[in-house]
Amino acid sequence: MQVQQISDAVQGQLTNSQSAHLDIDTLLIDSRKIIYAENSLFVCLVTSRDNGHHYISDAYKKGVRVFLISEAIYFPAFKEASFILVNNTLLALQKLVATHRQQFTYPVIGITGSNGKTIVKEWLFQILDESYNVIRSPKSYNSQVGVALSVWEMRPQHNIAIFEAGVSMPGEMQNLFDIIKPTIGIFTNIGEAHSEYFATTEQKILEKLQLFKSCTHLIYNSNQNVLAEILQNVQSTQLPNCKLLTWGNNTTDTLFIKTQTRLATSTKIEAIYKSETLHLDVPYFDDASIENIIHCWLAALHLNVPHSLLASRLQNIVPVAMRLELKKGLKNCVLINDSYNSDIGALQIALDFLIQQKQNKKFTVILSDILQSNKSDISLYEEVAELLQQNNVTKFIGIGSAIMEARAIFLKNTNLQCAFYAETEDFMDGFETHNFEHENILIKGARKFQFEKVNGLLEEKIHQTVLEINLNAIEENFNTYTSLIKKDVAIMAMVKAFSYGSGAYEIANKLQFLGVEYLAVAYVDEGVLLRNSGITLPIMVMNPDVAAFDALIEHNLEPEIYSKSILQKFIAAVQYNEVANYPIHIKVDTGMRRLGFTEKDLVESLPLLTQNSAIKIQSVFSHLAASDDATLDEFTSKQAAIFDRVCNSIYKEVSYSFYKHICNTSGIVRHPKLHYNMVRLGIGLYGVDNSSKLQKRIKNVSRLKTQIAQIKFLEPGETVGYSRKGVVNRNSIIGTVCVGYADGISRSLGNGNGKMYVGGKLAPIVGNVCMDMCMLDLTDVPNVQEGDEVIIFGPELPITQIAEWAGTIAYEIMTDVSTRVKRVYYEE
Repeated sequence: MQVQQISDAVQGQLTNSQSAHLDIDTLLIDSRKIIYAENSLFVCLVTSRDNGHHYISDAYKKGVRVFLISEAIYFPAFKEASFILVNNTLLALQKLVATHRQQFTYPVIGITGSNGKTIVKEWLFQILDESYNVIRSPKSYNSQVGVALSVWEMRPQHNIAIFEAGVSMPGEMQNLFDIIKPTIGIFTNIGEAHSEYFATTEQKILEKLQLFKSCTHLIYNSNQNVLAEILQNVQSTQLPNCKLLTWGNNTTDTLFIKTQTRLATSTKIEAIYKSETLHLDVPYFDDASIENIIHCWLAALHLNVPHSLLASRLQNIVPVAMRLELKKGLKNCVLINDSYNSDIGALQIALDFLIQQKQNKKFTVILSDILQSNKSDISLYEEVAELLQQNNVTKFIGIGSAIMEARAIFLKNTNLQCAFYAETEDFMDGFETHNFEHENILIKGARKFQFEKVNGLLEEKIHQTVLEINLNAIEENFNTYTSLIKKDVAIMAMVKAFSYGSGAYEIANKLQFLGVEYLAVAYVDEGVLLRNSGITLPIMVMNPDVAAFDALIEHNLEPEIYSKSILQKFIAAVQYNEVANYPIHIKVDTGMRRLGFTEKDLVESLPLLTQNSAIKIQSVFSHLAASDDATLDEFTSKQAAIFDRVCNSIYKEVSYSFYKHICNTSGIVRHPKLHYNMVRLGIGLYGVDNSSKLQKRIKNVSRLKTQIAQIKFLEPGETVGYSRKGVVNRNSIIGTVCVGYADGISRSLGNGNGKMYVGGKLAPIVGNVCMDMCMLDLTDVPNVQEGDEVIIFGPELPITQIAEWAGTIAYEIMTDVSTRVKRVYYEE
């Protein structure tokens, strides 16, 4: 659309119309992710914690010339730019995309529900791709912004669209309906996800049903009784022109599921559709996967895809790679694994993630032929080559016949080291010649190229036990807590103790990307590690060692000063290094009785703080001893009163402002009046909060998992482990798993005190926990086999439950996970 058309569509005021006839094909919301600037519209979104208008200058410097704004801008500073002024940029973005959507008349499938939206969308794409030219939401773009960006990608060359829509509170679905206007609907299921803002399940269903007001057909599982009942009651009023297509165990269902036979690794289904008996054999046996597959099956049947084709495609349907994995590679490389999904949109998302990683200066991309494209090979790989150049990729390895044919396109970039192979095996044969070292490597390919072999070659081999960290959950938790504080309150995020066991650089880098104001570590070496890895945020060191003051100053770290003697020694170090106004953080002991100036001590030290140009107070802070305990709120109030007096005394002497912070995670939730102008976010960021209300809202961040190494069959009376502590009293199946107290499994969890999650069941730990292993009673776990996954903690088994069994707190369980356990970071 041209700029003038966009202005008209959103009913905006166009300022500086010299770009009025410029064609816009790309919508931008993040100045850090600009690749194609010339024909882009930068939408200045305003949220509770950020404001897109602050990044206009950055986007302008990168070549963007058209902006959608809702605030006054000093236009002469951007002489070549055009601005479209509206009241609300999010609503204007949605209105713009709704106008764009009206151009297209081909079928649009809209998907909503509590779970399974992304899986159903991706599996539908897999089975329809050979019959249609499909446009779909990338990844799980189903939010108020994500849906708009997805629908904007609709083009005349497509002939079917698949979009998912998610809502978290009442009133959101109407906007998504206006954008998507689906003609076919799929309601996946209804569950507990996003229930906190809905009074009842019925209210949540009615909100989601608004998506389907324009549908001619709606697909759902009739066995979901609450959903089915509500649909029967409201169809005539809310969906008057919509025919319900049901599947389930009722003979009246559109797709009557006659039988399901679950085998060890597959399911055979017999069903009746339009009086015809159909048979399906799919490589899944869990309820969720079968439900998702049948949704797709009925949708494709409705679209008249022959069942003979569907049976074959569904039999070969592959798991959806819904996440980018970040892990350590050989020779100090960092691997980003995004295999099995090779479309151009997913490539751009993966490249965004690649360039966020600053551990190494070299960026490498290993890419297969892109199979899911409606473009000619020339235009497709020209776009890929431009993406590589825009993202400063230094090495490119292309695998596949099409990419080999297009190699001349990539070789035009003289700064790009290139190599091409017809098959994955050819690359593996020549693997040693590439000498991968100190590189950030993106591995991205279509499933047929079996890039898991490439990942296996490059991955550092450490341990069968893995700690997975969900970076999306970190972001969601961060946003949850920021919603509880005022816009002008800064956040200091705690990344001490290896980010509570989750990993130092990776978490700090994510927080830096999210815009947190400060980081805090315990010791100088933690801060030095972050600086050497490319973290530029201000970092407070909570326990600065006098011997490390020079290193602290060299790496621009900021010390916590908690006594007069430490203050004197640090001033001497700053003066020796010939630095002025070095930022320091004054710790006040208001009742914790750990580190910190007492009120009396601080009064005596005020001359040192106020009459010395070597230092400058960056913040004054204290620590609440009982912020989570309502019975001790009176003590908390006394701490706050002391803190107020101290801060006022300091301010009177220095006459300049500084940060004041006393709230930790629990304080953020329970004591909003004590937020001052900064809060410290710690354990809550990692998915644990003592508030039951917040615990329901925040996301689990980590999953510690291992494998069953060996299974043995024991008879009654036999014993297991050291000191024969584990005695079996029945015919038992005992599994040895590759994790022990050297990995962080407390010995107190042995002898039945703790359990692990295997095959959908909790299996008790038998006998004493060993250094590198422990044994589980698997007798009640069906179909268990060697090599099966074992969850130690994660969404299936909360870390708080492990802590309760071990008689400790979640902090200890998290920080005890050994550094020899491999960390894998991912974004969904």
